[in-house]
Amino acid sequence: MIPNTNYNNLKESYLFYHIAQKTKLYLEEHPEAHLYRMGIGDVSLPLCGEVIKALHKAVDDQGEKSRFHGYMPECGDPELRKIIAEYYKKRGVGLSQEEVFISSGASDELGDILDLFGRDKTVMIMEPAYPAYVDANIIAGNKIIHIPSGEKEGFLPLPNESVTADVIYICSPNNPTGAVFNYDKLKQWVDYANRTDAVLLFDAAYEAFIEDEDVPHSIFEIEGAKNCAIEICSLSKTAGFTGTRLGYTVIPGALKRNGMSLNEMWIRNRTTKTNGVSYIIQKGGAAVFTEEGQRQIRERIQVYKNNAKVLMDALDQLGIWYCGGKNAPYIWMKCPNGMGSWEFFDYLLHEIQVVGTPGEGFGACGEGYFRFSTFGSPEDTKEAAGRLVKLLAR
Repeated sequence: MIPNTNYNNLKESYLFYHIAQKTKLYLEEHPEAHLYRMGIGDVSLPLCGEVIKALHKAVDDQGEKSRFHGYMPECGDPELRKIIAEYYKKRGVGLSQEEVFISSGASDELGDILDLFGRDKTVMIMEPAYPAYVDANIIAGNKIIHIPSGEKEGFLPLPNESVTADVIYICSPNNPTGAVFNYDKLKQWVDYANRTDAVLLFDAAYEAFIEDEDVPHSIFEIEGAKNCAIEICSLSKTAGFTGTRLGYTVIPGALKRNGMSLNEMWIRNRTTKTNGVSYIIQKGGAAVFTEEGQRQIRERIQVYKNNAKVLMDALDQLGIWYCGGKNAPYIWMKCPNGMGSWEFFDYLLHEIQVVGTPGEGFGACGEGYFRFSTFGSPEDTKEAAGRLVKLLAR
């Protein structure tokens, strides 16, 4: 057996596994403690009623011979692909259903999509960054260019003409910082990609949290993006599908490199490597895009937005710098008193039993910063914010 020696280049453990081990040890030493978990971005509210109704009906379909479904089309149920294309149309983005691919979630797709680019490519990753971007490319053996960002530019770096790459990752609204690219800044990246023949991988997992009018929900709202971008989306945070797993990817027919259509390549990839997402889950996903489904998921998103406001009010009271929260379910704060991010993690855990995510885990320029997720319960979020104010006001 010849192993993939690129695994030797990975960090010892994945960020969230390391956090889980630290919290596990704390609970073993303090079994009576209740932790206020605002670290991992997992939702706390259940799937909405419209989705549950559709899932139950789909399960019943599988118990009746006349309505039973076996293998689904590898690229997705044509009806769901059409529904999602219509969802984009409402935002002024024209897509054919053949440009929409149904996936088992954004995390899976962000790793799998690298098949389109082969190996030994140069990949540009803006940091702080979701750790899986980096790890997937290390495993693939790609060269990674780390593009740092900081407070000065609001953690929104812009293109540097002296640096080029084959693939560029953009996440907006951003995980972990919550920062968002407006139309003008995103247009600069689209123009840069078209000039340099790069492909943008646009992670739009949090687009449902956008409320500012000058922030695009999709990269395809930007002129020229269909020639250079792939958009990867998720229903995990939008509709609570973290445990159900469903997402979608948009690869325009106009996206070509070296005479090859990336859309056609992805069809070939999916028909080779997958048997498609289950009938039951896709039917549940379709219910998200109904009028009632949209109303119900907006109610849930508002709960998380209210959590964000509670945390932002606490940080405003303390006079601590932060970004995010308004258009994203993450708040990225500066650690007080020059504390390191893992030092601050331990401080919060041991002093007030609040769990967040150390910024250093998202790259070197995340050191000295800290991420809070707003997906917890309103009760826990309010209590955690109160404890934070009392602790740091001292």
